[in-house]
Amino acid sequence: MKKIITYCICIIGLIAITQSCKKDPWDKVADGDWNNERSVISLSFKNQVGTAAIERLDDVTGEIRVTLNVGAIPDLSLVEVEKLQLSYHANSSISVGSILDFDNPERKATITVTSPTGKTREYTIYAAEFRESLEGRWSINDLIVFGGTGLSYGGGAVMSLQSKSWCWYSDYSPNKEYDNILTFTMDLITEDGNTSGICVNNAGADGKYANFIFNKSQNKEGTDDIDLKHHYRQIPEGESRWLRDYATGTISFTDANGTVTTGVLEAPGTYSLSENGHSITVPNNAFSFNLNGTDDWNNIFNDYDKIVKRPRKFFVMVTKLD
Repeated sequence: MKKIITYCICIIGLIAITQSCKKDPWDKVADGDWNNERSVISLSFKNQVGTAAIERLDDVTGEIRVTLNVGAIPDLSLVEVEKLQLSYHANSSISVGSILDFDNPERKATITVTSPTGKTREYTIYAAEFRESLEGRWSINDLIVFGGTGLSYGGGAVMSLQSKSWCWYSDYSPNKEYDNILTFTMDLITEDGNTSGICVNNAGADGKYANFIFNKSQNKEGTDDIDLKHHYRQIPEGESRWLRDYATGTISFTDANGTVTTGVLEAPGTYSLSENGHSITVPNNAFSFNLNGTDDWNNIFNDYDKIVKRPRKFFVMVTKLD
């Protein structure tokens, strides 16, 4: 019996010694001997617009394409890295705060990423130039509405608000906007790469804005004036904050009270507005806004329906001055 006990103790001892000599598999993971990854996951620079397009071309090379707001960068040889994310435990020849030089004909720079095992990949970064087209001064030339109930029955029209002068009070009619100047300045690029800044809608030489009060004499459903600023005061009076969302192609204005309106900057051209032949020609540029009206079959074919009840889309026709 004593021999059996001694034998069992020896066996247990041998097992313990064997286990103690066996290397923990996690040690290899912790040491990084397996990790050849050497990739840029994300990269952004100060005054970058949008996100970087990152591509691994092969085991040793890659490309990164970014867009920089050159109007906000006084020296392209001094472009600062704002964010950098690499693959697990990789190292890079640059870091957050590093300065890269894009002041060369190809607008390019290079960085090298090294894996924990010492393998490298060199990325070439190409910087495209961006200038915010909103920045500068714009004159307002006209205010046009597309509206009407029953488009397929001839109930729709595209018309200048001022062409229906009898619908407004002359002291603050839509044409009071025609000498207004919109001045856009940019002071921010968001984390999503969108641009933002201040818009000043100056009242011009006459010092007046249109009040968009629809004359009670044209009210088909009552005897009172109708305030239509909720439809037509899309670009706020005075100072507002704008945000250009490049993913959706929209521009939003936020006024001093926090009211937000959202539209699109239209390029010159002719645009179809319906399947019934309605269209608009934009000679220079326009800010367009979708409006939420309600069909009014009792007043189809008249100005009240098109302007008050069923406006569909509103255009602020503008010209870029500088």
